[in-house]
This record gives sequence, structure tokens and C-alpha cells, in this order.
Amino acid sequence: MKPNDFSDARVLVTGGAGFIGSALVWALNRRGCDRIVVCDRLGTDEKWRNLTPLRFADYVEADDLLPRLSRSSGSALGKFDLVLHLGACSSTTETDAGFLIRNNYEFTRDLAAWALGQKVRGRKTRFVYASSAATYGDGSAGMDDDDRQLDRLRPLNMYGYSKHLFDLHARREGFLNRIVGLKYFNVFGPNEGHKGDMRSLVHKSFGQVQAEGVIRLFKSYHSDFRDGEQKRDFLYVKDAVAMTLHLAATPKANGLFNIGSGAARTWLDLSRAVFAALKRKPKIEFIEMPGTIRAKYQYFTQANLSRLRATGYTAAVTPLENAVSDYVRNYLLTDKRLDPAVA
Repeated sequence: MKPNDFSDARVLVTGGAGFIGSALVWALNRRGCDRIVVCDRLGTDEKWRNLTPLRFADYVEADDLLPRLSRSSGSALGKFDLVLHLGACSSTTETDAGFLIRNNYEFTRDLAAWALGQKVRGRKTRFVYASSAATYGDGSAGMDDDDRQLDRLRPLNMYGYSKHLFDLHARREGFLNRIVGLKYFNVFGPNEGHKGDMRSLVHKSFGQVQAEGVIRLFKSYHSDFRDGEQKRDFLYVKDAVAMTLHLAATPKANGLFNIGSGAARTWLDLSRAVFAALKRKPKIEFIEMPGTIRAKYQYFTQANLSRLRATGYTAAVTPLENAVSDYVRNYLLTDKRLDPAVA
């Protein structure tokens, strides 16, 4: 597989109706690939709408995936050149630890074990999975994607810990020299509307500005950061999928990789970009942060992209203001999803 030519690949995308997963199907379609099996849990929300513009060969519910992969005939799903595993519960406020272990850790463990035992057309199946920058916790142990540092990391929430557990498992079993783990930072963009409280601030603030003309940000409870000047590494989803597919198609790229912009920006920067995209004068208010998340709040995240760049990824990251403008004007204002037929 070449980075921009997946036309002959057969691909499994778990979480394929979700935010980043559906964006990956979109990007594959634009690279000539539609031999895709989408796996997800559609449930009762509007996530299914992300699939309507996309081209794929089959859909399977998540609970049926592993049994169908293990079958040798009948309803077996067959072989895949590439597995893109984005399926997970991504809620940073989820408190059911058992659910997160089963859904985020055990499912990933079993799917990885299956993929590593597969060959297609004389090549091993490529396995790429979503980890998370939430594994870095408060950042005091650094945010370098060096698997030798994993034991130092202390995630702040159960979601981050569930992702961290598989990173540790993959290292312990020697998988990291054969698979790719992606530590996504703060990704935003089209197809995230179904995510509820886990939507990006761009999506949430767009609604606030449209309804009330104001954006509300959490106050800071850290002496090093003034209100609104907490910093995050914000990345447009179109860049996130370009980085992901580059790594998927680069055989020498194995192990953990940060997927971010490499530049920390403030919540104020992000909010002002939303107002600019809407051609509105900024009006920003600060509100109390819920006590339940104060001790688990990340005040600063920034991806070190050295390992990604060393694999040959040379594309520039879309500037924050440009990314917000594209998202707001071409998607939020028109209520559109990512469509491979639209330039």
C-alpha cells in the first residue's frame, strides 16, 4: 500500500460510523478504496448519518465482529490487508470501569491477536489502533511517544487508563515492532455531532454563538494558567486521518505515534477562531468547572511529532484558524457530513 493509493486494499474499520472512523472511511474512499467493512455499534443516536455519503462493502455490529472473524466459512468476513481499529468508548467521564476494560482493552487485545495471525497475498495484515493522549495524564512525565516511558505515565481518568493498559500489553507481548498505536490529541471536525458532551469545543461553541452570541469557557484552577489560557494541542480531523493513513501504509513505521499539531494553543485562541469564522465579534464568559473533573483536568497538552516526521510524513498541519473556518463554514453552517464526492 502506498500512502495515497489504497485502491487494491481490503480494509476493516472498527468504529467506522464514529467521528475519526468515518473520516478514515471518507479518506479511503477519496484514495480509491471502497473494499471496506465497517464495524460499529449504531445504537439509538444519529451516528448512522455519518455513513450515508460513504462507500463500503459491508457493515457488522461490534458484538458480532470477533465471532465472524474466527469463522472459516458461511458468514466469515474473510481476510484484510489493513485493520484500522478506532472502535472504543471515548468518554473521559465514563465511570463504569468494567465496561471500559471490556470495550477498550479486551476487545483491542483480542482483535490485535487475530490480526497478527493473519496473512493476505503473502503479506501480514497491518494493524493500526487508536490509543490516546489521555494516557499522558497531567503531562508531568512528558508527552513523548517513546514506549520506554510507558511505565511512568499516570492517566487521570478511566478512559485514559483503559487505553494505557493496551499500550502496556502491546509492549509486553512484543507487538509494538509489528503494529501502530496512535495517541490522538484534541481532534475536531466534521462527523462529531453525535458525541454529546465529548464533542469538541468548536462544535459546542458554534451552537452557543448561534443561540446566545457567547462562548463559555471553564475558569482555571491552576496558578500557572489564567482563565481561558489553558492550552491544548488541537488537530483538524482531516490532518488526523492523513497522518493515520500515512502510518498505515509505511511498513517501517511501527510502535506508538503522537497524532497532533505539535503546537499548543489556548481555549481563547480556539474561541476567537469560531467567532472569526462566523464573522461575529468575540464575547467570551468564564464559568465554574464542575468539581467532578477539576482533579482530572489536563491544563497543557502538546504532541512531539518527531517520530511521525521521521517516518517521512512531510505534510504541513492545517493552521488552527484555517481548520476552524473550514469546519464552521463548510460543515456546521450547512449541516453536512464528510462526503468523498465533494472536493
